[in-house]
Amino acid sequence: MSGRPVVAVVVFPGSNDDRDAAWSLAAVGAEPALVWHEEEALPAGTGGVVLPGGFSYGDYLRTGAIASLAPVMAAVRSFAERGGPVLGICNGFQILCEARLLPGILRPNRQLEFVCRDVVVRVENPDTLFTKRCSAGQELVIPVKHGEGAWFVDHGTYVQLSARGQIVLRYSQDVNGSFAEVAGLVNAAGNVMGLMPHPEHAVDPLLGSADGGLLLAALVDAAAEHAALVAA
Repeated sequence: MSGRPVVAVVVFPGSNDDRDAAWSLAAVGAEPALVWHEEEALPAGTGGVVLPGGFSYGDYLRTGAIASLAPVMAAVRSFAERGGPVLGICNGFQILCEARLLPGILRPNRQLEFVCRDVVVRVENPDTLFTKRCSAGQELVIPVKHGEGAWFVDHGTYVQLSARGQIVLRYSQDVNGSFAEVAGLVNAAGNVMGLMPHPEHAVDPLLGSADGGLLLAALVDAAAEHAALVAA
């Protein structure tokens, strides 16, 4: 045993950031465990879950729609319902929305083009499991790479989410047509988060930014706390 919290990284057919996510999680103190989409259970002792970016099932139907019905998602849902921290990155965010673990949908980018570049996101709520290493208003430089990243809900739902502090990250400028420039949000319980930017590609200054490491390290902290709570 390494003493590090186990963070499961779910791998779907078409995932292409699973290894990157595993590497970056290990870099900030986790013991990553790759979990194939056909598995019906998470590894013993799992303290956190990451749904990585990519193009699960070729993005057929809608992005994330088929993956949301994969066998492993029943275990992810159960884990989340027990308070376990779950982070969905890009395609993982799309999957969480399709699985109704997060509100809203992800639509094609406003410009109908694939966007791949560094962006600046502002921390709207630092009081979540995933942002507790950040401060309110802090700006993070994290890359995006997606074609369907425009998050959308109706205005009334947005007002409720905002009032409850569920809007966690916001683009500093319009990147993809996302409603109110929302880049990331959490569920009502605060233990499930989805974001379109890729924090796993921003954990080393050699790549231009290490800001994503703040989010992933906070996830690892939460994973350690959850694992200890379950084991007690």
